[in-house]
Amino acid sequence: QVHLVESGGGSVQAGGSLRLSCTASRSIFSINAMGWYRQAPGKQRELVARVGRSGGTNYADSVKGRFTISRDNAQNIIFLQMSNLKPEDTGVYYCNAYLVTADYWGQGTQVTVSS
Repeated sequence: QVHLVESGGGSVQAGGSLRLSCTASRSIFSINAMGWYRQAPGKQRELVARVGRSGGTNYADSVKGRFTISRDNAQNIIFLQMSNLKPEDTGVYYCNAYLVTADYWGQGTQVTVSS
């Protein structure tokens, strides 16, 4: 089992930056993939970025070139560096840990980008 806690959300103006953190309750070294998802009001939750155990990454087309995901296995933390934020990036951002046997989610952190 993995308990995930997100932090770093907030309100910024368009063009600004934020860094989200997700701290896991156990070692993430062996976790297949960890990622960030977001959910805007009235919309379905969508993948933002994901990093695999070997360090490979994939991003939603809408955030490529602006967001960077990274993982620190020693500290059991993953990060999402978000730059050049746009109003359409607004939503609740959730941390996810994917294991073969189960999916785990954090409680979410709000990101609001104003124009």
